[in-house]
Amino acid sequence: MSRIHEALKKAEQERAVNQAADGAAPTQGAAVDVGTLPTNGDSVPDIFKQAPAVTAQSGTLRRFEDLCQRCAHPHWHPDLNVSIFHNPALSVHAAEQFRTLRSRLYQLRGSQQLRTLLIASSMPAEGKTFVTNNLAQAIVRQPDRRCLIIDADLRCSRLHVPLGAPPSPGLTDYLLGEADEMAVIQHGAEGNLCFIPGGKEVSNPSELLLNGRLKTLLERVTPVFDWVILDSPPLLPVADASLLADHVDGVILVLRAASTQTSTAERACQELQGRNLVGVVLNAVEKAHAYGSYYYHGYGTGYGHEDVKPIQA
Repeated sequence: MSRIHEALKKAEQERAVNQAADGAAPTQGAAVDVGTLPTNGDSVPDIFKQAPAVTAQSGTLRRFEDLCQRCAHPHWHPDLNVSIFHNPALSVHAAEQFRTLRSRLYQLRGSQQLRTLLIASSMPAEGKTFVTNNLAQAIVRQPDRRCLIIDADLRCSRLHVPLGAPPSPGLTDYLLGEADEMAVIQHGAEGNLCFIPGGKEVSNPSELLLNGRLKTLLERVTPVFDWVILDSPPLLPVADASLLADHVDGVILVLRAASTQTSTAERACQELQGRNLVGVVLNAVEKAHAYGSYYYHGYGTGYGHEDVKPIQA
């Protein structure tokens, strides 16, 4: 945790000179920095190379191909201002960082159960939706890798914006019992990428997340995909992210350089006590001010001062 603390302190010093951008995505010339980790390229354990079939509620087998035939097929219009893999001119360095993050997640999965992942932040506008979108894009650009991203920020659903996808029907419609999974899953023009948007606005998001249907949804869809990634609300303003963290195998915390204060990051980590915090991503790092190579840390299982084990080269 000390290296993350040092990086944040330096980021706070930079904040006095350079005001953080209003948006969540890094500006041109900026990058997501996820540090270094020993890696064998993008090698993936054999047990994850084929997504197994999943049993549908009716008892019949449903494979990824069957799911794609039955789900919605809207035409997506990706936002080229924030989708790095659709617009390489944004930042070649940032694209490579997402490939590195992808490789590290596969390495972690070689030693622990890690198929469902929550992307969280301490406060709004730190870049969790930006990271969710581009991490998924990096995953599906590998052969036969299948990824489902879910907009679980039911208070301010925004994941459909960078994808250029319809915002509904979505997760709230499913949680309310007004739509089944085939009605809310979208398969656009992104190969093996599928998406569940946030859905219509509701006044009781926390209660919906506790009604049991989210657990059912994840149990049905997770076996079809290599990764299921949820974009969550920020941790500190509301309790929703903590509720979501109970349903996933691991959590990645996104912090924003020159913006997130050290005390805020520490409070966010406290909110995740008892959960599997697998890493921290420092977003919007100017390449000229990269403070070393430890912006991404692996934590094993659980969280606590004695459990913190930074993964280093």
